Amino acid sequence: MKILVSKFVLEANANVPMMSDLENAAISYGDDALTHMQLGDVFDDEDIELIPVICADVGCSGVMKRKAFAYIENRILDALKKYRNEIDAVYLHLHGASEIEDLEGGSGEHHLVKEVRKIVGPYMPIGVSCDPHGNLSKEYVENVNIIRSFREAPHTDIPETVQFVCRELVNLVRNRRSMTPVYRKLPLILGGEQTVSADEPVRSFNKFMDEMEEDERILSASWHVGYIRHDTAVAGCGIVVVPSDDKYREYANEKADELAKFIFDKRYEFHYTGITKQPDEALQMALEFDGRPVVISDSGDNVTSGSMGANTFVLKQLLEVNDLKKKVLVASIHDAKTYNQLMRSEIGDNVNINLGMNLDELSTPIDLQVCVKMKGRQEGTFMYGEDGDYGGLVRVSVTNCPIDIVVTENNHSFVEIHQIEACGCTLDDYDILVVKQGYIHPELLDAGKLCIMSLTKGATLQDTSALDFKLIMRPMFPIDNI
Repeated sequence: MKILVSKFVLEANANVPMMSDLENAAISYGDDALTHMQLGDVFDDEDIELIPVICADVGCSGVMKRKAFAYIENRILDALKKYRNEIDAVYLHLHGASEIEDLEGGSGEHHLVKEVRKIVGPYMPIGVSCDPHGNLSKEYVENVNIIRSFREAPHTDIPETVQFVCRELVNLVRNRRSMTPVYRKLPLILGGEQTVSADEPVRSFNKFMDEMEEDERILSASWHVGYIRHDTAVAGCGIVVVPSDDKYREYANEKADELAKFIFDKRYEFHYTGITKQPDEALQMALEFDGRPVVISDSGDNVTSGSMGANTFVLKQLLEVNDLKKKVLVASIHDAKTYNQLMRSEIGDNVNINLGMNLDELSTPIDLQVCVKMKGRQEGTFMYGEDGDYGGLVRVSVTNCPIDIVVTENNHSFVEIHQIEACGCTLDDYDILVVKQGYIHPELLDAGKLCIMSLTKGATLQDTSALDFKLIMRPMFPIDNI
């Protein structure tokens, strides 16, 4: 058995001024690519041979340049043409929100899957694992045999989902049968910050789908929240139910309708998880809290949803506090120019910097005198089991002010404690930690004595009803009162 495997993930935010290119991607090939796919031991049987092509992880960034996507897509398609008569199946790890410059339909993975199916024909098994914060279409779903999104948000179950799809793909090759997913689109558009899986109503959705999968006629059930950071006709929630055999397709349609109704009937129950406050209230609450650490999430500059991580707004809030008594770490401010200036300095140097990329009023520069405390790279600062080098960082202390700032060369978010430790410090060193997230991720949520999502403005504005969509299906809740 030979299976061709590849990975391409990009969460593309059209609200940032920069486009993503190959230089923004962590790209590996062949056997090296396998080390970044979290496949576990699923393919370890002696009769299974993998043909790994490429792993292109662009993370969260701007819309991708067409030429960059064409390079990634053509690597996969050229390999398929080369090995088409040898392989038995195709496995793809995709995202669902990879908006591509001037591409018909917009979505890179939708285009890729369509082209893959053209090459391998209508019958070769194709399995896809994906992020729930991606958009679906009927054609995309029905061009594959198995598609499953992560259940958890934050995505702590990536390895389990990947290995589930791979295991079922192997089973499909060994026991061939017709199997076509059932798709339903919901007139519902939501941000990820309203759909944390540990909270209701998502916890009930996952339980409902787990119970569905106990039925031998249903292989898999997924709820795809969708992605709201670029305007597209396929935006909005969707569900996928995969029958274990096409002879159960009518039953799968019934179950899909049940799941769709179950979700839509709870549309008024979606809410922000935890404490959310307007920016001034969020800061005041943090300053008055008698305990440490307090975690503040700068939600309008949420790097995990494609923002640049460059906003200096919350830092300015802190600098304007008279006689600040709390020790603060801002992790981080993305500013490659200032990062490069600081890297030319020595540890202990006092340096005058102009911090801020000046992309808009939220990222206007601030003149600061700082002391360089630590320089390094975020090597090994993995998230959810995925190793990687997330780029360079410098930690500085503001002169005569209890604020430390991590300045980075790219827009990487700090979501796990060991990433803070990669800055040469610990959470215990600070009273307040400011991060560029929406919902606060599990380790920081557990460590924080108080966690607040500050409803700041920016490329990841949290008020879905205020977003200016032109292309989406209408009516759509909550933009329209359905």
